[in-house]
Amino acid sequence: MFRTGIGFDIHKFVKGRKFILGGVEIPYEKGLIGHSDGDVLIHSISDAILGALGKQDIGYYFPDTDNSIKGISSKEILKKVLQFLKEEKYEIENIDSVVICEKPKILPFSDLIRENLSEIIDIEKKRVGIKAKTTEGIDREIDYCACMSVVLLLKK
Repeated sequence: MFRTGIGFDIHKFVKGRKFILGGVEIPYEKGLIGHSDGDVLIHSISDAILGALGKQDIGYYFPDTDNSIKGISSKEILKKVLQFLKEEKYEIENIDSVVICEKPKILPFSDLIRENLSEIIDIEKKRVGIKAKTTEGIDREIDYCACMSVVLLLKK
């Protein structure tokens, strides 16, 4: 039995934070604001998995009103989501994600991000797709990074 899920996340860039994407620190003068480390890629993947499992989104399990998890690494969020996956006896067949931001350029880091995600999730790197897109300057007033992810799950 197959299941698919779609996840989306978006955060504004702010000075004074690290830019973490797919669990990798990307050199940049700004980072993404959020209750966690703001990793939109891991958030969208986590939500896609949860959606495929028919569960609530990550905000339900990791609410921004819970000060005990303020600043949590998104890798920890993904690890919790992967526990749900194992409990339901599903495995990830593949992930495909689109990262949208004007700056910085993501392409030079996409291979490292894919490698990092494949290690966290424990799947082959070739089953993790990452594409980087810009809005071609349409949204110059808003400095953000967004991500959409699709996952395909297979019942073990």
